[in-house]
Amino acid sequence: MLAAVATIPLTKLALAFAPVALLLVVLWRWSLRPGAALYALGRMLVQLAAIGYVLAALFAADHPAWVLLALVVMTLAAGKIAIRTSLDRSAAHYWRAVAAIGLAGWATLAVVVLGVLSPQPWWSPRLVVPLAGMILANAMNAIGVAVERFESERERGAEWRDARNHAITAALIPATNALLAVGLVAIPGMMTGQVLSGEDPLVAARYQVMVMAMVYGSAGLACVAYFMLSRRERR
Repeated sequence: MLAAVATIPLTKLALAFAPVALLLVVLWRWSLRPGAALYALGRMLVQLAAIGYVLAALFAADHPAWVLLALVVMTLAAGKIAIRTSLDRSAAHYWRAVAAIGLAGWATLAVVVLGVLSPQPWWSPRLVVPLAGMILANAMNAIGVAVERFESERERGAEWRDARNHAITAALIPATNALLAVGLVAIPGMMTGQVLSGEDPLVAARYQVMVMAMVYGSAGLACVAYFMLSRRERR
């Protein structure tokens, strides 16, 4: 078993923002809304600083009700973020995104947790919450891309069905690229963590196969659910 990964000093952690600082300068010079990037970076820092305390409390409580509450909050937040660039900011559109993310994400999570891993207890927060985060985040990102592409296609005069197909194809590009790159260009975080902790690489690879399948499935099914829920708006 390998030694635990060393803690990164804050002074060295700051160096990770050097490429970010360069990017912000370019965004500013090119008038590409650096303020939005700064807001996202600041929010990321606050959220990651807070999540440690939240997870510690969640793990200490060790109760399914708190796990369920966490999943609900994550799903509601994912729906809000998914449509943040949409032209349609209505409540109906928000709840449609939430429903699509929830249907695809929770179904995928149930298959992975209950069918593949079967932990004891089945609602183990140390397992369910991180997996839910990966699943819901990918479903959220896929819907975000799909919505933006769909609206662009419709503005150009595309038929509803053609716009939908282009949108789903575009939304699946990141997930498809991840499938093509894994093990060749990228060694994903979960597998890296297991290998660093001394796990057999072949065992780690099995877990990563599970992760890639759930990520791709949740992204695609979320888009399918979104457009199925939107089909009444065809015109």
